[in-house]
Amino acid sequence: MKKLRLGIPKGSLQNATINLFEKSGWKISVNSRSYFPDINDSTIECSLCRAQEMSRYVERGTFDAGLTGRDWIEENESDVYVVGDLVYSKVSQNPAKWVLAVPANSNIKRLEDLQGKKIATELVNFTKRYFRERNIQVEVEFSWGATEAKVVSGLADAIVEVTETGSTIKAHGLKIIHELMQTNPQFIANKDSYNDKWKREKIEQIYLLLQGALKAENMVGLKMNVPEDRMEEVVAILPSLNAPTIAGLYNSKWLSVEVVVDSSIVRDLIPRLMQAGAEGIIEYALNKVI
Repeated sequence: MKKLRLGIPKGSLQNATINLFEKSGWKISVNSRSYFPDINDSTIECSLCRAQEMSRYVERGTFDAGLTGRDWIEENESDVYVVGDLVYSKVSQNPAKWVLAVPANSNIKRLEDLQGKKIATELVNFTKRYFRERNIQVEVEFSWGATEAKVVSGLADAIVEVTETGSTIKAHGLKIIHELMQTNPQFIANKDSYNDKWKREKIEQIYLLLQGALKAENMVGLKMNVPEDRMEEVVAILPSLNAPTIAGLYNSKWLSVEVVVDSSIVRDLIPRLMQAGAEGIIEYALNKVI
């Protein structure tokens, strides 16, 4: 039996990824003493791997496919096939970005001011390339963590750090002077694996359902009963992916209406539907929207 070797990111995205797979139809069970989770699909073998290393293992063929950030693909200069983006809306409402930050009272105001200066970051290779492409000579030093403290303690003149809102950086007395890159999770595949017909179909199946589950996170289904003579009024205020589904109720002048809408508008939409004549309104969660 053919098997797809799938890398699951260990760390901050681990739980969100496992939850996403469950909504997509795959239940992944992680044992704290093992790096090889069980999955309810005999054609998939899972392994946990740090997102920072994932693209290297996918490129080598240790994994056929995996999930990691665009930043670590760029950092490792990995030659992998990017199947597509996966925007984890339930993890963050803001895109993650790598920024250049300096002390709030620093005279450094633009990239060129860093000529001959030292920068601390976990994203070493990408940062070196970024400044080299702009002909700015800097010393880039790897930071194992607590990167903001490197500037505060005088160990570096600036940092390149990942952030969503910038609040942590500001809390350490730093200011952001430049954005280097925005990043988000991506589903990637080994190029040889993607050229294998069976593996490619399996990879595309997984990505399709993961995308469907992500899309469903911000949507709900609404079902309601509407009198025939109020139908046009109700339909006029119903947003939907397509036209709403409408069916007649048995031996009645009422209709059953079903629609999929963005969850953010439901609290305002339901009172309007009631005013338009809808009754028996039911809201329900969705696992996938394909």
